[in-house]
Amino acid sequence: MNVHCLLVLYGSQTGTAQDTAERIGRQAQRRRMRVRVEALDTYNVGNLISESSVVFVCSTTGQGDPPDNMKKFWRFLFRKSLPAESLCRLDCAVLGLGDSSYPKFNFVAKKLHKRLFQLGANMLLPVGLADDQHDLGPDGVIDPWLLSFWQKTLSLYPPPAGLAPIRDEDKLPPRFVFNFLDEVPNHQDEDLQRPSNDAPPTSLHPFPSHVVFNQRVTHPSHFQDVRHIEFDIAGSNIQYDAGDVVMMRPHNAAEDVKQFCQLLRLDPECYFTLTPTDSSTALVPARLPQPCSVQFLVEQFLDISAVPRRSFFELLGTFATDELECEKLLEFSSAVGQDALHAYCNRPRRTALEVLTDFPHTTAELSVDYLLDLFPEIQPRSFSIASSLLAHPNRIQILLAVVMYKTMLFKPRMGLCSSWLGSLDPSKREIYVPLWVKKGSLSFPKNQDTPVIMVGPGTGVAPFRSAIQERVAQGKMDNVLFFGCRSETKDFYCQSEWEEKVQAGQMTLFTAFSRDQEDKIYVQHRVRQQSKLLWDLIANKNANFYIAGNAKQMPISVCDALKEAFQKEGGMSESQAQEMLDAIEKVKRFQSETWS
Repeated sequence: MNVHCLLVLYGSQTGTAQDTAERIGRQAQRRRMRVRVEALDTYNVGNLISESSVVFVCSTTGQGDPPDNMKKFWRFLFRKSLPAESLCRLDCAVLGLGDSSYPKFNFVAKKLHKRLFQLGANMLLPVGLADDQHDLGPDGVIDPWLLSFWQKTLSLYPPPAGLAPIRDEDKLPPRFVFNFLDEVPNHQDEDLQRPSNDAPPTSLHPFPSHVVFNQRVTHPSHFQDVRHIEFDIAGSNIQYDAGDVVMMRPHNAAEDVKQFCQLLRLDPECYFTLTPTDSSTALVPARLPQPCSVQFLVEQFLDISAVPRRSFFELLGTFATDELECEKLLEFSSAVGQDALHAYCNRPRRTALEVLTDFPHTTAELSVDYLLDLFPEIQPRSFSIASSLLAHPNRIQILLAVVMYKTMLFKPRMGLCSSWLGSLDPSKREIYVPLWVKKGSLSFPKNQDTPVIMVGPGTGVAPFRSAIQERVAQGKMDNVLFFGCRSETKDFYCQSEWEEKVQAGQMTLFTAFSRDQEDKIYVQHRVRQQSKLLWDLIANKNANFYIAGNAKQMPISVCDALKEAFQKEGGMSESQAQEMLDAIEKVKRFQSETWS
């Protein structure tokens, strides 16, 4: 029987593109296709020339960059040496996931679509540009795009005669079967396995670091708990520069692990191995030891405290036997039920664990074999490093805002990683934090004479603390920092450190305390006031200009203030000021790192 094989490749930073790719994979199975779903960097890109049909699902990160698990593929695909018609036998389509509030909206998907077309691929559809800002969320674009995709694909590759599609309410086989062991294996050590060579830590082999300092740096009366946390990295072979980021995978809270195991009648002390099912092409996740304990799986792997996506309800619905629960789950997994799902799940930030407790009859029917299909893997979190190795050898420091807020739900919402890190006691050495370092999007000049202007309100100041420490240790004193916060007495991070460096002539500091007077003053106001200094540094002394912080209004307002300085001090028109900003951005003299 000739069954068509579809390949779904994804580039995902936070797990959303992976979830969408897996959803496409399940839809292909229901249409009786053989399907493989893989991260782009685990796929052997040399095989692309012999594939018949591929769907690419990718997000965009940073300033229009590909996700980490797509970078190797990206470099290969844009080699100038690739022949123009090398993909002429490939039918493919590109679906991008993005947010139109960012300037480089879906940049990676657009560029990938164009490049595949250049290489001769037959593009089945225009590039799909899903948008978080859409009234219906990303599904407002994804659903109609997929409808067109299946129509096109099934016309090219009709299913074998007599094979009807598998209905949405029928279960697909799980990717893995759990084989529980009768006894605990000898010498089972699920702690972090360091690689045997001297390679620096990676996502698969993180370094088991201990917290050696954890102190609140905001006033007790301030609404936000921000912490200065320090990790011991002695013996890790970690090297980092100013602008780099530290990656960490958090653990689920002990009470959540306990509740989850009780709900699913799982013994945390039990061990199991995983076997892919006959229909599955999935590989056992490399991060799961074999054998693995239930405790490790639930505490360190399954993301049970995330707000579940629509795909979660689609799969959960196939276990429903109770009529009311079944009706609700079907609504939440349908295209027309997305408003209801948003009101139930996204708005109050209800967790997957809380959803299980709300659907007790369905949860009671849930088979353990489907856990890895139902729950995504805990994704690593990234933090700008707020220290320099030159000033603090064998240490990584971060500024961490502990996420905690109220919604309509009784229990306060807690950020998984920030609440876990914030709770760690430096005196308790038995708890480790798995971490590794990767290159950040900010890079600082090597030239001794290049001045640096940095705008970093709130915790956005973290990479600039690293840069200033590093530059001062190297004898580079042309450091200008614009720092903003609410109040001089409540959230002025690193105040004494800045004041010492200003006194020593190692930096210039401009502060904006927005709530300390009736009229709010922000960093963009201070930038505007210092137009003469900024023009002199940028136009005459080739200074680099950096922005880091929240992506809402601040970066745009700072850019506007900078362009006004160009107009005022350089006698430029509005369009000339924009051209100058574009020109310095092109040569990396203007850089920004923002997050939502």
